[in-house]
Amino acid sequence: MSTPQETTDAAEDTATPAEGTAAPAKRRPLKRSTKIALAVIIVLALLAAIGFAVSYFLNASRFVSTDNAQVDGTQIPIVAPASGTLTGWEVTVGTVLHKDQVLGRVELQGAYVQPQLPIRAPADATVATTNTAEGAYLTAGSQLAIAYDPADVYVTARVDETDIDEVQVGRPVDFTVDAYPGRTFRGYVDQIQGGAAAVFSPFPQSNSGGNFQKVTQVIPVRVGITDMQGADLIPGMNVTVDIHKPGE
Repeated sequence: MSTPQETTDAAEDTATPAEGTAAPAKRRPLKRSTKIALAVIIVLALLAAIGFAVSYFLNASRFVSTDNAQVDGTQIPIVAPASGTLTGWEVTVGTVLHKDQVLGRVELQGAYVQPQLPIRAPADATVATTNTAEGAYLTAGSQLAIAYDPADVYVTARVDETDIDEVQVGRPVDFTVDAYPGRTFRGYVDQIQGGAAAVFSPFPQSNSGGNFQKVTQVIPVRVGITDMQGADLIPGMNVTVDIHKPGE
């Protein structure tokens, strides 16, 4: 015959857990197909990273590259020949000009002889920017517009001073233009300027800790274009340049 204490112990052994104290659920193992998919994704990511690294180092060993570059050209400024009010001005961005073409007139104030002076195009060109409008008051010599000769455009690439020793005049150049994705243009190094670009900083910059740091300057490199491929390359378009290193 069992004692009361034995009966109490047996009851405690068979008692179910109290409400709110349920045992934690076991984590369900990943399915085999899920494991395979994760492994494939990881392998593909590693292969992509390795491919990018190899491509980067191969490209760096063959080219001096920069995306700090634009289509450029010799500026042809259009200026006011005298002070007065602008009339007959219909020049807009993209207007094709011909040498000596009348672009507008300046109405002279208080003039009794030739009260209107014509504004003529200085050369054959295409207007890139215009800074005035009909009816504006002009002062003599003020710039009204800037034009470029579309047959005389080139690329200005700004190369880090640390890479400029590997750039030589005459070396071939490959470049792409943001406005024409998927197309590669060809050119050559035409000229290396003797000084740093306009972003030159004569003093070192300091960080938040007050420690001065050198600033890497950039050297403008003029790239001649050997084949326009029928594209309308307009000054100001963004370009990415790959300059072939010596021996390539």
